Amino acid sequence: MPSLDRRRFLRDAAATTALVSAGGLAAGVATPAHAAPSTAAPTPTARRKGAVSFRWWGTAGWRVDIGDRTVLVDPFLSRIDTGLFTGAFKTDTALTVRTDVIDPRVDRAMTVLVTHTHWDHFMDVPYIAKRTGARVFGTLTAYHLGLAYGLPSTQLSTVKGGEVLDFGDHSVEVVGSLHSRNPSYSVAFPGVRVSPPPQPATIADLPEGDTLGYLLRVDSGPSVYFTGASDVAERNLTGLAPDVAMVAMQNATTTGDYLPRLLAGLDYPKVVVPVHYDNFETALQNPPPVAPTDRTRLNEMIAAVRRISPRSRVLVPEYETAYHF
Repeated sequence: MPSLDRRRFLRDAAATTALVSAGGLAAGVATPAHAAPSTAAPTPTARRKGAVSFRWWGTAGWRVDIGDRTVLVDPFLSRIDTGLFTGAFKTDTALTVRTDVIDPRVDRAMTVLVTHTHWDHFMDVPYIAKRTGARVFGTLTAYHLGLAYGLPSTQLSTVKGGEVLDFGDHSVEVVGSLHSRNPSYSVAFPGVRVSPPPQPATIADLPEGDTLGYLLRVDSGPSVYFTGASDVAERNLTGLAPDVAMVAMQNATTTGDYLPRLLAGLDYPKVVVPVHYDNFETALQNPPPVAPTDRTRLNEMIAAVRRISPRSRVLVPEYETAYHF
């Protein structure tokens, strides 16, 4: 593998000429980037071989099209109402997969990368895997939950951090990470699954199950780091030095120095993209809905990134918009 110095040299050299096309960059602290949406956002268009596009699906979810291959990260499209954003959170909310929302958007997938197994990251994954035949990568918990949903073991790959997976025109490096904590210093639905449970029925049946990050490197293209939660084991980031970082917004201050540790660990990426800032229990329509308290947090996050890493550009994404880094 290339050395850290070479990675940094190539990254910095490319960044001097690279542009974020189709989207541009956030011009204001609280203003999302205004990108030209796809002419048929729910239905992917034909792509030339070698083209790379990134589309945000809300929360920490992404669709990445690399030529004729599609990689999904934490695809959560059902966006069910649990009462989380109205102060009436129901832990017994039924897991209702919205096939009418998923099917027009997921025509194919080669791989699905799962950061952790909370409902807003995992609940749509088994259906998507069955629909597309995609291979699912995730923790041992994701593996056992996949079995519980009837996925064959041959379609499930357990990873825990440190693996470098070669797919020919791109690679994925798995990074051990941590889940964010709430104001009580706790993690919602903690725990792991060490054997297949009964098929989950409610959101409480999907525990955190340990947390991962993923570094996607595209040949002759960008390197992009994906987070799914707002905590970081920064020592695991040494040498990654991505061009772009998809960074989950912090929803509590109980994790100390989250952004300084993350950005330093990633060697101050050239582009920082806030994610997991939206109200993910509403329809997938632009502009992304943001709760008032989360709007304040988002503004503070943008200001903090600019202060900590002034050379980084901040892109606030909109749904289903093709970004090219």
